[in-house]
Formats: sequence, C-alpha cells, structure tokens
Amino acid sequence: MTVAHSRAASPTRAGSGSQNEVNVMNSVEHRTEIADLGRLIGTWQVSDPSGAGAVEGQVTFEWLQGRSFIVQRVDLVQNGQRTRGIEVIGHAWPFGGERSPEVSSRFYDEAGHTLDYVYELEGETLTIWGGEKGSPASFRGAFDPSGDRLVGGWVWPGGGYQSSMTRVRP
Repeated sequence: MTVAHSRAASPTRAGSGSQNEVNVMNSVEHRTEIADLGRLIGTWQVSDPSGAGAVEGQVTFEWLQGRSFIVQRVDLVQNGQRTRGIEVIGHAWPFGGERSPEVSSRFYDEAGHTLDYVYELEGETLTIWGGEKGSPASFRGAFDPSGDRLVGGWVWPGGGYQSSMTRVRP
C-alpha cells in the first residue's frame, strides 16, 4: 500500500488537521503488514532442528512505542560465530518521500555490520529476503498451528542452515 502524502507535506504541519486525525490516518495506512508480523512478539529460543548445531541462541521481538515498528534483539551463535545485535522492522519512510509498500528492516550488529531485509508474511509462511525481495539469500519458514513455533531455513549462494524458533515468553 502506498501513502498518498509525503512527510514533507504531512498534515502535522501547522494549520492542518489535529494530531489525533494524523494518528488515525497513519494507523490505517500502514499498520496492516506490520500488525501481521506482531505474531513474532515475544522471546524465542532458536536452534538447528537437523542437530548439526548451525544456530543456537535467543531472539526477542517487541513493539516500539506506537506499534509502527518491531525491534528484534539477537543473541545467536551461527556456525560457531556469536552474533549480537538489533533489528528495526517496519515500513521505510524517507524524509520528503513516501512510505514504502513493503516491510523492510535494518540489522545492526556489534561488529559494525548493517544488513537490510524485506519481510513477507503470506498465511503461515514467513519469508525474509536478504537485501531486496527476490534475493538469492532468504529465510522461508512456517508457523505451526499454535503460532509458537516457526521452522524453516536460511539459504544463500553456497550455503544455508535450518532453523527452528520456539516461543519461550510472550
């Protein structure tokens, strides 16, 4: 979905509409896709269901105030290397531009890396594209009927691993 106005022309400028009107408009225009990802909220134990130990650790997803963004906190060991960081997930809305139609994110780790992703949720299947939609690097997994387990795998040219996430705290 595309927002019909840019932030530079936003109704928050003096003399146009109340803050409540703006909040209602923004919540209607962009919350559907990010709200669907709300099923990730909570703390999850991550493991490798194949038993190979390619990934172990914990991730936590929480709403940022206003529920326009989800923050993921990551503490994982992937193929023997520890990764700690945060990811901010939501619709990009650059200064003077329009809100993006897709849910994207940027991940920041303790080593100084920044990685971009695009999230898609169709039914019970979550796809996370590395970089941009259609990338050869992606995660695809399915939620179980309870919504408390997500099983899938990461793939990229020359590699990948299986991943299972089990919610340990809502």
